[in-house]
Formats: sequence, structure tokens, C-alpha cells
Amino acid sequence: MQTMWLSGAEWFAVLRIGLGLWWLESWRHKDKTTWFGGGGIAWAAGIADKHRWSFVRSGFDVVVKPRPRTMAYVVAYAELALGLGLVVGLLTPVALVCGLALVLIYLVLMIHDVAEQGQNLMMALISVTGLLGVCWQAWSLDAALGWFL
Repeated sequence: MQTMWLSGAEWFAVLRIGLGLWWLESWRHKDKTTWFGGGGIAWAAGIADKHRWSFVRSGFDVVVKPRPRTMAYVVAYAELALGLGLVVGLLTPVALVCGLALVLIYLVLMIHDVAEQGQNLMMALISVTGLLGVCWQAWSLDAALGWFL
């Protein structure tokens, strides 16, 4: 007999969907004109330039700085894809791992800054919990298609 109104798998699905909505909000709240015009990458470059860890500065200089427009699109559309994938539960383990990687990049970049660290830590925690809890077992396209079971 079930003692709660949702099963454990359904509670993990709630976490997955909530995380997906969080990624969609990251996409939605961006001023796309400013972001795609390089404003977001310029902000991150300012943080990377004064970062105390040299690998962050050099990594940003090699990967992001030479291609600010491309990286702006990569970041924004990665957030959109993660959000959509997690909300509908499509390729959920892939979305969780990629989202965890992206949020860890955000954490490392801003480790000495106060910007959104609580949000990043919670998103990382939910990603790990979702992976370990196999959060695609309920209310997901993955489950409906029989993937990753």
C-alpha cells in the first residue's frame, strides 16, 4: 500500500522537472539582445580576467574570449536545451550530466564572486540527486520510450 500520494520515482520526477524549469528560467530572463551582442560574455570575461586561479583565466582566454558571439549562443541554447530535456524527460541522464558540467563551470568561474552561488550549488545538488535517483523513471519520454531503464 502506498503511504504517500506520490511514489519515490514521481518525487524524483518533480525534482527533475523543477530543475528543468530553473534552466528554462535562466534562458527566459536573459536580455537576448544584450546577451547575443556579447554583454554576457563581456561580464564573464571581467570575472575571468581577475580570477585568482590561472587555469580559469587561461582557459577563458583560449576557449571563450576568441569567440564571444559563438559562446553566447552555446551557453544560452545549452540552457534552453537542458530545460526542455529535463521538463519532458528526454535524454535525461545526458541532460543531467551536461547540466552538471555547465553549472560546475559557472561555480568555478564565480567561486570568488557572490553571484548566484547558492543557485549553482542547488542545481548541482539536484543534478546529482536526479542521476542517483534515476529521475527519468516517471513522467518522462525516456520512460515512455523505454530508454535508460
